[in-house]
Amino acid sequence: MPLPKGKHNCITDIDGVKVGHVTLYEKITNEDTICTGVTAILPHEGNLFQKKMRAASHVINGYGKTAGLVQVDELGLLESPIMLTNTFSVGAVLQGALQYMLRQNKDIGDTASSLNIVVGECNDSYLNSMRLQAVKLEHAVKAIENSSREPVQEGAVGAGKGMICYGYKGGIGTASRKVDEYTVGCLVLSNFGKREHALFADFATKEMDTTDGSIMMVIATDAPLYDRQLKRLAKRCAAGLGRTGSHIGNGSGDIAIAFSTANTYDHQSDSQTETLSFIRDEHPVMNKLFQAVIETTEEAVIRSLKCAKTTEGRDGRVVEKAPLE
Repeated sequence: MPLPKGKHNCITDIDGVKVGHVTLYEKITNEDTICTGVTAILPHEGNLFQKKMRAASHVINGYGKTAGLVQVDELGLLESPIMLTNTFSVGAVLQGALQYMLRQNKDIGDTASSLNIVVGECNDSYLNSMRLQAVKLEHAVKAIENSSREPVQEGAVGAGKGMICYGYKGGIGTASRKVDEYTVGCLVLSNFGKREHALFADFATKEMDTTDGSIMMVIATDAPLYDRQLKRLAKRCAAGLGRTGSHIGNGSGDIAIAFSTANTYDHQSDSQTETLSFIRDEHPVMNKLFQAVIETTEEAVIRSLKCAKTTEGRDGRVVEKAPLE
């Protein structure tokens, strides 16, 4: 039986989680169009460096150019916003998020030696003139500053402005589920799949000269979990992705990041030990949390299509809105 949806069916149903977008769209010439953007996911409303979140990532297929995942998996902690953008803008977005965090934390680079910024990407070069590198540092900062607890804008917005999913306009999608007293939310940046592969609709086939594509999947929950358990949640994104019809192609970057808002970790502490409360692996609620990840991933992909609009990009290319009610 499907799980009940969250209040707004959105990742911001998890208390404290915020999402912000900056969307860039401009016809430059007959050949060039800026059709891209930045999306920021903030795990809580406080200082993300001083109060870190338990987190983990899972790489389903590694044809991607992310930043920060090595340290997330080594330490099991998230200490920055999760930033999403296009492939050629990972560096600019990382620098912008770094500037934002440095302004908030005078100790970073001084008494605190470093900071780990997390950035994920998908390739939007079918519609976006990606070589122009239109995303600048200030766009990353603005996406963070624009973040709110309101229901997330979906479709061709933020990092999703130039993305394509199952041969139709894709982008940002989100969904949430209630699991007893907990909530699980997912936000995706969808940019993958051929029309004939979609299992949730009978799409007419039409050849499009696109690559295998990619998807970034971000899972948030208020269930008390630690990094090993969060990696187990992140792995279940593959099942949700498969339910939509994805073949997880050779040239596809399919990457999941999961975090919990329940077990925070203070950057500064005089204690030698840390106490952690978490759900036992064998408790029945764990299977419900896995189910919630699968359901929200599947629905977030479909919502990224439902909420997108027909978009014209570079070289006069047009990607249509999916024929979904």
